[in-house]
Amino acid sequence: MTGRTLRLSRLRRAVSDGRGGRARRRGAQPKVVALGGGMGLSASLAALRRITGDLTAVVTVADDGGSSGRLRDELGVLPPGDLRKALAALCGDDDWGQTWSRVIQHRFQSQGDLHDHAVGNLLIVALWEQLGDHVQALDLVGRLLGAHGRVLPMSAVPLELQALVKGHDPEHPDEIGTVRGQATVALTPGEVQSVHLVPSDPPAVPEAVAAVLDADWVVLGPGSWFSSVIPHLLVPELLDALTETKARRVLSLNLAPQPGETDGFSPQRHLEVLGRHAPKLALDVVLADEAAVPDRALLKEAAQRFGAAVELAPVARTDGTPRHDPELLAAAYDRIFRMHGRIGPWR
Repeated sequence: MTGRTLRLSRLRRAVSDGRGGRARRRGAQPKVVALGGGMGLSASLAALRRITGDLTAVVTVADDGGSSGRLRDELGVLPPGDLRKALAALCGDDDWGQTWSRVIQHRFQSQGDLHDHAVGNLLIVALWEQLGDHVQALDLVGRLLGAHGRVLPMSAVPLELQALVKGHDPEHPDEIGTVRGQATVALTPGEVQSVHLVPSDPPAVPEAVAAVLDADWVVLGPGSWFSSVIPHLLVPELLDALTETKARRVLSLNLAPQPGETDGFSPQRHLEVLGRHAPKLALDVVLADEAAVPDRALLKEAAQRFGAAVELAPVARTDGTPRHDPELLAAAYDRIFRMHGRIGPWR
């Protein structure tokens, strides 16, 4: 038995002991784990906190741009930016929640070293240094904000995202080269063929693995496909948990291709590249905005390769921007949990 298998086995036993072998009480809220990063994960969390109080975000830690990248380079810490965004998305709609959401998202404007640093990034890093524990510090920030859920990093070490890109050099459109860094991958010209992490076998945060194993539902996406969604599948212990969990798994597709990263991608193409990176991953539901699917038959065929049903729903804002509406997305998730869940109804 490998060390990774042994750790997963221990976490599985711990989760089982914690549940005590009892069936979930009728009327209890679903345990939901959402994986991703950036604005895509924030959109999902803003919706999910409206339908469950038992919510955990597992966040990518490969960001190397902006304030996060500067703190990472200078202090050797995990990039805090996507963790901060997730915490802000979990803030309530009352005055306390909205005030703290604005505060941690606030960026300094100056001519000096503090320029463009986010307050929340500095707060998170300060607590990491004070407490020496990533999870404990994020839990403390969550309590301060009154967050409706928990935020965890997917790994305890900073990660570098690397991509194989065809045509990154416009003068050599058929050549495949390596692009390094999440910020660069997200905006790369050319066609991303695949991505991988450095180190290639990063340790997963045990609490994140335990949350996936203990969940009723796991939500993957929406978000930057190669730089925020797929990286979770490249952490071996996390992928093992996603493969073995008894939770149902829903994949939430983006509303539009992302310039640079997924230019020209159809909804089914997103599924195809996901499958190439995690061939053994099974899904139960693929959620897509009904207006963003030009060919429903092709999407259904791609989803069936994962064992998944397709659910189409209006989840986009009505202002014409490719952003999710939290109320509409919440309604879509709620309907999926009720229609496809093994346990519901919860309310």
